[in-house]
Amino acid sequence: MACGNKTGKEGLVRLVAPHGGGVEVDVSGKSPGRGAYICREGACAVDELRKGRIDSTLRRSITEQEWLVLRSSIQKVTALR
Repeated sequence: MACGNKTGKEGLVRLVAPHGGGVEVDVSGKSPGRGAYICREGACAVDELRKGRIDSTLRRSITEQEWLVLRSSIQKVTALR
């Protein structure tokens, strides 16, 4: 998890790097591809410093454009509005 906190799966949101490329929020939690989890509150993921941890977990570099889109998607599905 990007922040390092431990919680149950119901308190998490999954990010996925599909085999075709890109990174997206996996609302179903079942999309194929490499996954990373963030807190449902979302505060840990929107921090620029966490981008490196998400990159590492997904085993790919997220471009700045992908990061901006991903942050926006995270904010839509988490408590940060």
